Amino acid sequence: MKVFVINSGSSSIKYQLFEMPSAKTICSGLVERIGLNNSVITHKIFTQGTDEIVKENLDLNDHAEGLKEVKALLTDPDYGVIQNPEEIEAVGHRVVHGGEQFAVTTAITPAVKEQIKKLFPLAPLHNPANYVGIEVAEKIFTSAQQVAVFDTAFHQTMSEKAYRIAIPNEFYLNYGIRAYGFHGTSHKYVSEQAAIYLGKKDAKIITIHLGNGCSMTAINAGKCIDTSMGLGPMNGLIMGTRCGDIDQSVIFHLVNQLGYDLDQVNTILNKKSGMIGLTGFSDMRDITLELEKGSHDAKIAYEMYAYRIQKYIGMFTAVLNGLDAIVFTAGVGENDALIRKMASENLDYLGIQIDEEKNKQRVKGIREINQSDSRVKILIIPTNEELEIAKECYTLLSPK
Repeated sequence: MKVFVINSGSSSIKYQLFEMPSAKTICSGLVERIGLNNSVITHKIFTQGTDEIVKENLDLNDHAEGLKEVKALLTDPDYGVIQNPEEIEAVGHRVVHGGEQFAVTTAITPAVKEQIKKLFPLAPLHNPANYVGIEVAEKIFTSAQQVAVFDTAFHQTMSEKAYRIAIPNEFYLNYGIRAYGFHGTSHKYVSEQAAIYLGKKDAKIITIHLGNGCSMTAINAGKCIDTSMGLGPMNGLIMGTRCGDIDQSVIFHLVNQLGYDLDQVNTILNKKSGMIGLTGFSDMRDITLELEKGSHDAKIAYEMYAYRIQKYIGMFTAVLNGLDAIVFTAGVGENDALIRKMASENLDYLGIQIDEEKNKQRVKGIREINQSDSRVKILIIPTNEELEIAKECYTLLSPK
């Protein structure tokens, strides 16, 4: 089965084509700057162990134009990977928010699309773009089954005591205000890989997804017990531009004492806080360079970032009543040795002991960076959300 995976953003489309169930990646790509001048498509073809890259610069007014160009690349006579779009049997869409309605991967129907639209208020930056991707893909890949894979679905196993918020009941009952969690596709994928690596289906694992957005999840025997993000993706860890956990009094102080309106506060907390607020940079590579120059702002930002991770490790170890492994994943988690060191040190009481030499090494695939006598494994596992989406699609649609 050929499964085409789409991750549609407000001005971008990430995509991969898989052959399932072998999980072979046929091609992948990124469409950037949709709706802006000088849109860019970077298309990679994987054949016979080599990568061929095709890059196009053009003006794309909307997602429909972007996906039409992708279709043309897929079927190009010189470097196409399929002869006809009808060869694609399923199109898997990353949908950020599924609310309480969607706890599993779901075949897309008109009723499902209506539900996704109703969830726009819970993810106003993401769900509308995901919806557009679905609408466009339906017109281009007409014979394929469209499938929605929800970022929130993995976290639907949380108990009520974990996901409820201690505000009047009516806000949950009437408006669905509760913790939902995000990055679920990534947390599910790496926790499954960790359980296989450990040879332990009932493993107690804390997954630490560190990218521009960051979150942590406590997992017991493959099920999410708790997670750091809440109603929206701002809660929990310090992120590239988001503040993470905050004293609510700060919001009232900004509005009532300093004169900011709520839209301004929302922009500050979502887009101007986190690492960019502390250092002027949202990319950890830039902050590392500042740290090497002796910047105090970079130093305290790194310390705060790692300290918040450690607090969640402590909380989630308590929630799990034990721990077999912690897993670092995503761009920062997989590549920033200093963050892994700072987040893992001084946790001996919990059985977490990092090996600094192993931590500095760059090796592809799953690897341990703990000391040999560490009671808890410290793992680096590269995430692959697109592959997890393809697997979910194949599982849903293959004959039982």
